[in-house]
Amino acid sequence: MDLYTIKSTLAQGKTIYDLPLRVTYYARVSTDKDEQAHSLKAQISYYEDFIRGMSNWTFVSGYIDEGLSGTSVKKREAFLRMVEDASLHKFDFIITKEISRFSRSTLDSIQYTQELLRSGVGVYFQSDNINTLMPDAELRLTIMSSIAQDEVRKISDRIRFGFKRSIEKGVVLGNSRMWGYKKKDGKLEIDEAEAKIVREIFDLYANDRLGVRLICDELTRRGHMNSNGNPFTFTTVRNIIANPKYKGYYCGGKTTKLDYRHNDRKHHDEEEWVMYKDEENVPPIVSEELWEKANRILSARSAKQSSDDRSSYNNKYAYSGKIWCMEHGSPYYRTLYRYKSGDKEVWQCKHFTKKGSAGCTSPILYTAELDQILRECYEAIIQDKSAIIDKLVKIYSSISEGSDLREDVAKTKVEIDRIIAMKDKLLELSIEGRLSNDEFEKRNNAFNMDIERLEAQLANYKEQEEKNRTISANVEALRGMIAGELDFTDGFPPQVVEALLDKVEVYPTEKKNEIDLKIYFKVLSDQENYRIERRRGKASNCYRQYI
Repeated sequence: MDLYTIKSTLAQGKTIYDLPLRVTYYARVSTDKDEQAHSLKAQISYYEDFIRGMSNWTFVSGYIDEGLSGTSVKKREAFLRMVEDASLHKFDFIITKEISRFSRSTLDSIQYTQELLRSGVGVYFQSDNINTLMPDAELRLTIMSSIAQDEVRKISDRIRFGFKRSIEKGVVLGNSRMWGYKKKDGKLEIDEAEAKIVREIFDLYANDRLGVRLICDELTRRGHMNSNGNPFTFTTVRNIIANPKYKGYYCGGKTTKLDYRHNDRKHHDEEEWVMYKDEENVPPIVSEELWEKANRILSARSAKQSSDDRSSYNNKYAYSGKIWCMEHGSPYYRTLYRYKSGDKEVWQCKHFTKKGSAGCTSPILYTAELDQILRECYEAIIQDKSAIIDKLVKIYSSISEGSDLREDVAKTKVEIDRIIAMKDKLLELSIEGRLSNDEFEKRNNAFNMDIERLEAQLANYKEQEEKNRTISANVEALRGMIAGELDFTDGFPPQVVEALLDKVEVYPTEKKNEIDLKIYFKVLSDQENYRIERRRGKASNCYRQYI
């Protein structure tokens, strides 16, 4: 039936049960606990029986959301699908338990019931006795929705008060699945299998000085995955390092929910946290000393990353943040141009990236052109590369002389011989009866442990000697390797560009295929002026201008 006919029939004294309607229902519980699941099953059974029991009605399968809050409808898939199906005229009427099943937001309740009415569908809130097909429904709905919304506010206030009291009592709040721990009765218990990985993370970060991303790679290499079977992420590892709970500290009050109707939270500064040592409720996984060491490193790296000179940390590409358009005073951004011969990396003004030549007339730059210029400047700065290579080879190969190592080997052998002689003397004392069997066994075991330790040390020395002989035999290969490291034929890594280059200023010229650059180096006091000339079918000609 259409909405006009339904309302006209109701105005003549008929009830909703007298009309030939296609009727569905909407059911929802806010958690997936057993008692709520039972409530949901009861709702489903009741509405199916109720609708089928009306002779004039045709049953349409219901819509069910489980374990979702009624504060907002944004994540309730069944509810939104029901609204969509109403617009397709799949049913005429919806029955639900109460307004709070639909939504505890006044705005949502009114908005969606009006949208359903525009689709010709009415809603009956059974416990509230509100039928949106009746004339007074909107007023009553507004009042009842406001009451439901205020109840959410009261619940939110009670929860916040409960959280505050729990924090005062030292009850551990938050996620019940924290890596390395299991939460039980408001306390944390160590999960030794996971705690082992937590200790590895702190050791790799604080002692081996690996960065967070390298730690993620190393954990994957060692076969350690997160609880979902995926590799550890940067955020997870960083949060583990920064969390005071791992050193045995209670930590609460980090955030406050700004409004009960939304999930936005205020993140407090560390000075505002409730934090104190509490090894009873939060047993430590790492020592306080190791945690402090790791977090000193973390703070130092974070400060360096957020400083003005941070391009070596957060720029993936060598020239990021270095090239500036002098028409707009804006940075150049990287992109790829597709050619038949292959992709080429280029840089262009950010205004050009948005609007093309209408946004900026400054020319693009090819990374190959910048590399060519930087290579020439680098050669001028590093005037005697062969001398540098000779010094580096001397440093690397000097360890092959191994004078200290040979001395250590000799000393270790002498020490082993001395302990063996003492063992022989000990045996003589035992044979002569001047030493009890227990005392002999005790001293002899101690000597054996010393010999075992020294022999392991001697094996390490010999292994190092072998490595040194290999280095000595491959000095020329080493020379070639170092020369290759200083060559930069295939481009410059970001670290080298960061060390050498301050910035590049781009100036267009009157000629379309000519570009003027002013280049500022960190290691030179004066700027360098370069011009790039491009000719079709030929490599760019980059040369220094003397002005």
